[in-house]
Amino acid sequence: MSKDSTFTYGRYLRLDQILDGQRPLTDKHDEMLFIVQHQTSELWMKLAIHEITSAREAISNDTLPAAMKMLARVSRIFEQLNSAWDVLRTLTPDEYTAFRDAFGAGSGFQSWQYREIEFLLGNKAARHLETHKGHAAYDRLETALNAPSLYDEATALLAARGFDIETAHLNRDVTQNYTANDSVRAAWLSIYQNPKAHWDLFELAEKLVDFEDYFRRWRFNHVTTVERVIGFKRGSGGTSGVNYLKAMLDVVLFPELWDIRTEL
Repeated sequence: MSKDSTFTYGRYLRLDQILDGQRPLTDKHDEMLFIVQHQTSELWMKLAIHEITSAREAISNDTLPAAMKMLARVSRIFEQLNSAWDVLRTLTPDEYTAFRDAFGAGSGFQSWQYREIEFLLGNKAARHLETHKGHAAYDRLETALNAPSLYDEATALLAARGFDIETAHLNRDVTQNYTANDSVRAAWLSIYQNPKAHWDLFELAEKLVDFEDYFRRWRFNHVTTVERVIGFKRGSGGTSGVNYLKAMLDVVLFPELWDIRTEL
């Protein structure tokens, strides 16, 4: 904190700028809810990116206590994001329709922070970069697309710790979606069958599962909220709306960690 005696709480948090950022385009009462909910979600996603990126680096450096603390925090962040849907679900279809046309082609699909989170977690699709072409975040997203994901670093750590991970898998094209691999599955199964011998890796695995659990809930709550408010209409910005979101429910980020549970 600055030693300047005039440096206040509001100045430190830049509250004037933040609280001046809600600019409804209509006179409809409920538009403020829609704006604030999405702005606060973007702030939580900014923190999530900060923590996931740092956790990925910590895993790469085999400093697992730090990584696990960050991953635990990310899970709590997504708990907050899940709670935000509860507030947005108070918006009824007629209330949303009253201001929806005002923001034209604007869509949550255009959230570059959401896309970066997906890339950091290994759900990658280069075609989504086109949505952000010409935006200042494009280079950042391209970097995330071309970098190993959080889970890529976890599987590399398994190899570094002596587990037999296929070389081809370790050298896979990281711009592509992660797909399950038998050698990774065997490594995690071995860890879960004897957790005391690999306690920190076992804890890391559980932190990853915990996070994906919260992330899946967030996706599910997104689907149900959108369906509750607009049904099966096309989404904003011309997206397929609920149908697109439902397809995302089938995406598994850390597949081997879920697969092995059947055998334990």
